[in-house]
Amino acid sequence: MKFNTLGRTGISVSQICLGTMTWGTQNSEEEAHEQMNYAVEKGVNFFDTAELYPTTPLSAETYGHTEQFIGSWFEKTGKRKDVVLATKVAGHGRSYIRGGEGADAKNMTLAVEASLKRLKTDYIDLYQIHWPNRGHFHFRQNWHYDPFKQDRAKAAANILEILETAGTLVRDGKVRAIGLSNETTWGIQKYLTLSEQKGLPRVASVQNEYNLLYRHFDLDLAELSHHEDVGLLAYSPLAAGILSGKYQNGEKPSGSRASINGDLGGRLQPLQEAPTKAYLEIAAKHGLDPSAMALAFCLTRRFMASVIIGATTMDQLKIDIGATDVKLSHEVLDEIEKVHRQYPMPL
Repeated sequence: MKFNTLGRTGISVSQICLGTMTWGTQNSEEEAHEQMNYAVEKGVNFFDTAELYPTTPLSAETYGHTEQFIGSWFEKTGKRKDVVLATKVAGHGRSYIRGGEGADAKNMTLAVEASLKRLKTDYIDLYQIHWPNRGHFHFRQNWHYDPFKQDRAKAAANILEILETAGTLVRDGKVRAIGLSNETTWGIQKYLTLSEQKGLPRVASVQNEYNLLYRHFDLDLAELSHHEDVGLLAYSPLAAGILSGKYQNGEKPSGSRASINGDLGGRLQPLQEAPTKAYLEIAAKHGLDPSAMALAFCLTRRFMASVIIGATTMDQLKIDIGATDVKLSHEVLDEIEKVHRQYPMPL
């Protein structure tokens, strides 16, 4: 297992991060513990969760259950110090989470205290803003994204309030570093600028979607990542399972995410079918597991701090973590680029 440093924090994280969003719905507490045991055994030291989880499906009744499962594992194993733990405060719009108010001083303070209690720990290594209050283009919202409706002063004031609150949480020892999620280039840079001007915690990472079917980060975000040392924590590296091939020809296996969440957040639609088939054919031609190939590709990206995997079965988890041992040839990478040129944004 290789390790990368989160931004300029000095915190070292494994290149594979164990994602947790199915724990509490698709996965039981016992299964979650089994996944954590195996991941740590294989060298993974990085877990990512959120107060919102589980998401398969989302519900007020299961809100917070994933963090509880992680907390019970820490309590049972005593391995809190072996793990770099990332969690998130929910953004604006979930009515059952503090009225849907989103991230601000009050809600971050309340959210951290609740997460610490569920996680059975007294500190969080990486505390992330799950999505910006002002709006964003992630989760297929790019088709309706309109930044011209944003109030610049209001957005900047909210970012400063978040950073000031983060500063208090860091000083109190409850948080070690701050990260973003579902953020834009302007948003990340605004955080960086204000933190430098005000002497507040610096953003260490951004958790955005990245996979063979959705490579938005390759452009201006990659430039920002390079110059400002803000690494990507890639979520949905298998496009919610599409790149495994299990949804080919309209299949929706029983118990799969698509059988629960319908169109996989807008991903499971006709435009993805041709490129997905092409990537599956590349994997077959070269004797590669398609999931392992897709993850190994993500690991080649120079802006990648860690790739967040999510599995509902141990077999899936073993394939995903095993992707660290897969080295893609120049021929495979060239073929992947040809498909990408033909289908640059199928999601």
